[in-house]
Amino acid sequence: MRERTVRMVFEHQGEFESQSAAIKSIAPKIGYGPDTLRAWFRRAETDSGRRDGMTAAERDRM
Repeated sequence: MRERTVRMVFEHQGEFESQSAAIKSIAPKIGYGPDTLRAWFRRAETDSGRRDGMTAAERDRM
């Protein structure tokens, strides 16, 4: 569910004025709060190299 939801934000964020607007629109449709979806999205960006930070694999290794 998480991966599909994050993919939905990636695919549809161009249809909104901002990434935040996309998250706020999509979150209630899937039954989660915007903060939860934002955290998932940020984690996915980090893991894919689109955002600086420690990836989930690096965090698990620590």
